[in-house]
Amino acid sequence: MRTRLVACGAAVLTVAAGLGLRSTGSGDLAKYGGDALYTVLVYVLVVLAVPRVRPRTAAAVALAFSVAVELFQFTGVPAELAARSTVARLVLGSTFNVPDLLWYAVGAAAAWGVHAGCARTLRRSVRERPLPSAGRAAEPPVPEAPGARRAVSGGRPPGP
Repeated sequence: MRTRLVACGAAVLTVAAGLGLRSTGSGDLAKYGGDALYTVLVYVLVVLAVPRVRPRTAAAVALAFSVAVELFQFTGVPAELAARSTVARLVLGSTFNVPDLLWYAVGAAAAWGVHAGCARTLRRSVRERPLPSAGRAAEPPVPEAPGARRAVSGGRPPGP
């Protein structure tokens, strides 16, 4: 549940960044930055749908989807739909452009890096966190008797 909440927040931030870039940026920055953010959004949606997905897998799926949409533009169908709908233009684009493929890869790599870094930090913090004691004080260790030998696997004392 926590992963989905974070992914949902990341989706909202990614859309806001894309719309902000589109409204304030111009030229190549707006165009190619938007391409990278498009793939970041697809990545986040993959994580939202499959929260336990590995970062590498999510990046591969997001990149493959973005490339497929770009190649779909060869058919002319996205251009026709884009002429009728702003949403279709934003989701499908309208014309094939080779540099878009590079920027999709940049977006997938950036999302992968952030996701992998966050996952690594989370694993490290969970490993270092002490286990809850469920309201009881921990029992002190029992001191060993002088000269006693420790038991090994199976509870038997070590051999002679």
